[in-house]
Amino acid sequence: GILEKIRLCLIKKLQPHLGDRRKYHQEFASSTSFHGVHNIVQTRSKTRKVLWLLVLAGCLAIVIWQICSRFIYYFSWPTTTTVVVQYVENIKFPAVTFCSLNRFQAHAVSNLKIIFLIWNIVSAILQKFAMEDKYAQELNDFLAGNQNFSIKEFTRKNGFYLNSSTLLECDFFGKPCYPQDFEHVFTEYGNCFTFNHNDLSARRVSLSGRGLHLLFDVQQDQFTDEPALGYTDAGIIFVIHSPQEFPRFDGLGLLAPVGMHAQVAIRQLKSIIQEYPWGECKPDIKLHYHKIYSTNGCLLECKARYIQDWCGCLPFILPGNGTECDLLKFYKCVYPAVYDIEIKGLCTVGTHNSTCPAPCEETDYPTTVTYSSFGGEKAVKYFSAKLKKSPEYIRQNLVRIEIKYHDLSYKITQQQKALTISELLADVGGQLGLFCGASMITIIELLEYIFTNFCWMCIFLLLKAPEMPQWNNPAQNQPTHKEKKRGIQEC
Repeated sequence: GILEKIRLCLIKKLQPHLGDRRKYHQEFASSTSFHGVHNIVQTRSKTRKVLWLLVLAGCLAIVIWQICSRFIYYFSWPTTTTVVVQYVENIKFPAVTFCSLNRFQAHAVSNLKIIFLIWNIVSAILQKFAMEDKYAQELNDFLAGNQNFSIKEFTRKNGFYLNSSTLLECDFFGKPCYPQDFEHVFTEYGNCFTFNHNDLSARRVSLSGRGLHLLFDVQQDQFTDEPALGYTDAGIIFVIHSPQEFPRFDGLGLLAPVGMHAQVAIRQLKSIIQEYPWGECKPDIKLHYHKIYSTNGCLLECKARYIQDWCGCLPFILPGNGTECDLLKFYKCVYPAVYDIEIKGLCTVGTHNSTCPAPCEETDYPTTVTYSSFGGEKAVKYFSAKLKKSPEYIRQNLVRIEIKYHDLSYKITQQQKALTISELLADVGGQLGLFCGASMITIIELLEYIFTNFCWMCIFLLLKAPEMPQWNNPAQNQPTHKEKKRGIQEC
């Protein structure tokens, strides 16, 4: 049979004699580049053999310990952080979004105080807001009688506006700017306006110490807010952000109260985070309605998807192209859906396994803000004569804001792998060379030696397999006494 033919072939060609195998082992131990082995084999002194055996065993133990520790360290995914300050000749100016702390025109909400509560329900999508039960009946009555009411259009028409009467001065690096240079955007503060929203190439700064200079008139007598539900301050709140990102005020907004001069010095900070498992970012995540990935943009799109699925409409302050939610759906479906998203943690941020992990590259603008009272006596008189307003009006309504770069530089904070593959191999090779004098050639020699002995073992097991019986000619299967003796001697 086939097995018998294989046996005969192995006997004739592959199976070495016992003397040849001993000679192969002796030659390997004498010629291998694994230091110390030949000293054990070649020396005739038993004491020296024992000493070299102990030395070799100790070195092997140290090598195994060191290599294991390096692999354990590598698979802990360690990182290091480097900080580099890069000076440049020009740098891009960020986007700045401005809002008024008094969100609505006073004449529009004098008889509709419920508007403040409705807007807080709408803005709860962006900023967490808990509605008290005492307003529930009032809301139900208003919704029943105003089913076609649009809070979006009402806010756009009767919210804070930016024109020549509210933006008294605007200067960007010596050139005048105008209200039409600002882009309208809805936030939790109602109507807001973003400067440099398109990230134009002309908005590059080439000289430090100068920047964006603005003078606002908040017109407290024309705009108002509900102190019980909104804000008790008067002034401008603004946030500095990347031109490709949606403004985020929650925890990042800067306040400039009336009668104050706010001087803002900004720096640019770029953060580069390693992808998982070294860091927490995922480079393959893309957003549908934002040019660059950010956790805030991802969070808004995540909420938009869930609300679209649950309510069949999309709130106007979230990105997307769905059907706009009416006021009744805001109250009956969207507001409970946002609460459910928060409770169940359906849209999470931070770690790699969250819905919105950290971005792999992010640009922030750390700020230093200083304040002073707006204008001295002569300045107040000057603006009083220019605007034809009383000095008291100037102190109660005007806000001056200056935003400029601290210097023409940006800081890069980069997260790097503490141990790369090449460095791991270098560490392993260094340990092998230091304690055993081994190299890659030594590893190949050992693999060849192990493979050869493995083949011999397989051949030996095949030769020891039981012979296939021949039922038709049993006499031929019986070996003679002479053949048995010769087989025993060869073994």
